[in-house]
Amino acid sequence: MANVVVVGSQWGDEGKGKIVDWLSERADVVVRYQGGHNAGHTLVIDGVSYKLALLPSGLVRGGKLSVIGNGVVVDPHHFVAEVDKLRGQGVEITPENLRIAENAPLILSLHRELDAIREGSNTGLRIGTTKRGIGPAYEDKVGRRAIRVVDLADTDTLMPKIERLLSHHNALRRGMGLEEISADAMFEELTSVAADILPFVDQVWRLLDEKRRAGARILFEGAQGALLDNDHGTYPFVTSSNTVAGQAAAGSGMGPGAVDYVLGITKAYTTRVGEGPFPTELDDEIGEYLGVTGKEWGVNTGRKRRCGWFDAVIVRQTVKTSGINGIALTKLDVLDGLKEIKICVGYELDGQKIDYLPASMGAQAGVKPIYETLEGWSETTAGARSWAELPAQAVKYVRYIEELIGAPVAMLSTSPERLDTILVHDPFQD
Repeated sequence: MANVVVVGSQWGDEGKGKIVDWLSERADVVVRYQGGHNAGHTLVIDGVSYKLALLPSGLVRGGKLSVIGNGVVVDPHHFVAEVDKLRGQGVEITPENLRIAENAPLILSLHRELDAIREGSNTGLRIGTTKRGIGPAYEDKVGRRAIRVVDLADTDTLMPKIERLLSHHNALRRGMGLEEISADAMFEELTSVAADILPFVDQVWRLLDEKRRAGARILFEGAQGALLDNDHGTYPFVTSSNTVAGQAAAGSGMGPGAVDYVLGITKAYTTRVGEGPFPTELDDEIGEYLGVTGKEWGVNTGRKRRCGWFDAVIVRQTVKTSGINGIALTKLDVLDGLKEIKICVGYELDGQKIDYLPASMGAQAGVKPIYETLEGWSETTAGARSWAELPAQAVKYVRYIEELIGAPVAMLSTSPERLDTILVHDPFQD
């Protein structure tokens, strides 16, 4: 049995929640390996809607072990609130089915405040973050001053770590004219939730190795999209972690040999939340149609998503940078009824045709899409569960996407309902 990594192949919001839920039913272990509580997943099971941000999707299904890996930044107060909310919906959450890596960094109130101040500033570059402290928490991690989950277990040595952290943050706050934070207040903030978190803490690297050796099927659940990757995305309009599939190994404590199959979740058109380049963005009635029909607003933030035609250039690039073996194509039904559908097959930059998204911020803003136009279809694809139920033009559209991006469609989603899925290849059977 294969171990599978799920990664978004665009800028996020590709419909990972439904696909991860579909796959988690076949998995024994579900692992979050990067990001924080800034990327929402909505799962609908037996008519009940579950909204997850930090917790792995496997929790809403019995008999699965869910793991928050070391690559995730954990807001301890949000963790407690999300656990309580799911328990209120009847979901059982105990240390038997949920573990947190002891070396995962914590998101603190000072991180959230700094994030909000930067995004709300009238000076500097607006990235379009969710203002939840994700970026500042990762900054402290690489700056070697983060408070980590394991630190909550030893209150005797916690205060010196807090003082080291505050020596940096209070200097920043003085420069911004903000009141300094006392070490005692930070100590209280941390110890107030320690008892709620410590029972779930574990050596995740050891646990996952044991599970793998025992033959467990492991599903690595990514958040956001590969084009928000700190190295390979539309920098600087990116998140603060690596979102490509390679992070599944580093963010969980497993070696790269643990990954057998990479499934790229890919929307049948393109969306983006926040600032940054978007070559195929549509500021017209078609863009509005896609947004309304596809219900394109954020699960956690409520922010409206920008919409545009499918961009084969960026997905083809992600296929390479994430080593994608196959894609799960989602929201095909949103295109139902359009007379014609365009696909971006290349870019024009300074009069030259190129077949990649350049790394330069200026070049990314300057590329112009080169489109090919396909005939649309009037019949509905919604709810289709076999290729035979799809209109001929819809099949042609899907096949052309496969050709352009250099990866096959392993799964095709035709509605938010989990059973409305056409399975071409089961990633766990690779």
